Amino acid sequence: MAKSTTAFVCQSCGTTHAKWSGKCEGCGAWNTLVEESVASPPGGLAAPASGSKTRTGTVEFSPLDSSDPPPPRLSTGIDELDRVFGGGIARSSAVLVGGDPGIGKSTLLLQAAAAMAKAGTKAIYISGEEAISQIQGRARRLGVSAAPVQLAAETDLRSILKALKASAPEVVVIDSVQTLWSDSLEAAPGSVGQVRACAQELTRFAKKTGAAVILVGHVTKDGQIAGPRVLEHMVDAVFYFEGERGHQFRILRSVKNRFGPTDEIGVFEMGEMGLMPSRDPSSLFLAGAEAETSGRAVFAAMEGSRPVLSEVQALAGPESAGSPRRSVVGWDGARLSMLLAVFDARCDLRFGMRDVYLSVTGGYRIAEPAGDLAAAAALASALIDRPFPAGSVFFGEVALSGAIRPVGRIEPRLKEAARLGFTRAFAPPGAPDTVDGMAVHAVTRLQDLVDVLGGGAE
Repeated sequence: MAKSTTAFVCQSCGTTHAKWSGKCEGCGAWNTLVEESVASPPGGLAAPASGSKTRTGTVEFSPLDSSDPPPPRLSTGIDELDRVFGGGIARSSAVLVGGDPGIGKSTLLLQAAAAMAKAGTKAIYISGEEAISQIQGRARRLGVSAAPVQLAAETDLRSILKALKASAPEVVVIDSVQTLWSDSLEAAPGSVGQVRACAQELTRFAKKTGAAVILVGHVTKDGQIAGPRVLEHMVDAVFYFEGERGHQFRILRSVKNRFGPTDEIGVFEMGEMGLMPSRDPSSLFLAGAEAETSGRAVFAAMEGSRPVLSEVQALAGPESAGSPRRSVVGWDGARLSMLLAVFDARCDLRFGMRDVYLSVTGGYRIAEPAGDLAAAAALASALIDRPFPAGSVFFGEVALSGAIRPVGRIEPRLKEAARLGFTRAFAPPGAPDTVDGMAVHAVTRLQDLVDVLGGGAE
């Protein structure tokens, strides 16, 4: 029989401690250690006692140049979702989807399960947070109640696995992994031990049976998936659902994918019939753009294989005697500080004691360094209080020397901007002079961008 012991486990990172302390040695968080029961298997990896019988299996090796076919895919019936998965969800895979409460995770996955079930895929949706009647009500609102999806409301992992083995599904949605509990542990549902054990069992089920298992995960206030970090290492793919409740679109971003690209995004619009794929994401992010206004610039971004245009807005307040405020939404605050320092040292453009606000509109978040030039354009325009010529688009990385460094995928960015009607682009050296009738201006130094506005601050 397994020997039961207790240990203090950090609920933030999963580090195990022999005794309680106020601070976790693994992640540095305070007051996150909780005493949990840890069951150790009999014998563990130690040498067996004399005369005892042990079961040993055989390990089969394969050559490195074997030509095994790639894992088969199941189409979700939603183009944007298939794009993020890498061409459809792979069989025998475990997928983790995280996002803020109410962002639309359950809605999207119920729509995907219904579409797959209508196409002949055996789909099961198990909820530990809602009753079956609530899920059925949502399905009626989404117009998918006629889909042959099998529903269940259960949190006991042993009962769930028994039912899944008897049903032999092709796709299983678990909403959510933090609500499950295993009777092999004495810890409460949602604790590090329970989340780790339940995810491990469900991942093992996916590998053994060939079913695709999609786990919904809660997120912390920092936007990270709640539970131990090892949870993200167990699964084959991790996706984050992003967006602002005040906007109608949502972004599904891939951060880990063993069967596809890790830099793709899917863009969805929230409507009365649920989440619908967006056919033209750039037009969404640019909706309501105010032409001929200082403090704004349009950035040509790349999300995986897709070019996306978004708007950056900046505001430089009047000088004040107190400490200046720096507020950033949708961009890295450290890069804002760097740009302000480069403006001061290389362009003699001083923000000094002014409050500085920078925002990426529409809830979009810029993650690549190529957004430096667009942010710099918005900041310079805000301080000088002069707009750039109408129809301008920007991209490029700003170095500490003030030089503009080249970025990848220049031509797709320019073609997307030209398709949307932009007439000029400010790009790093090496870009073509013109693309589809759009003039391209090479910017070698940050000072060149300030010169376009006509000099220093007034």
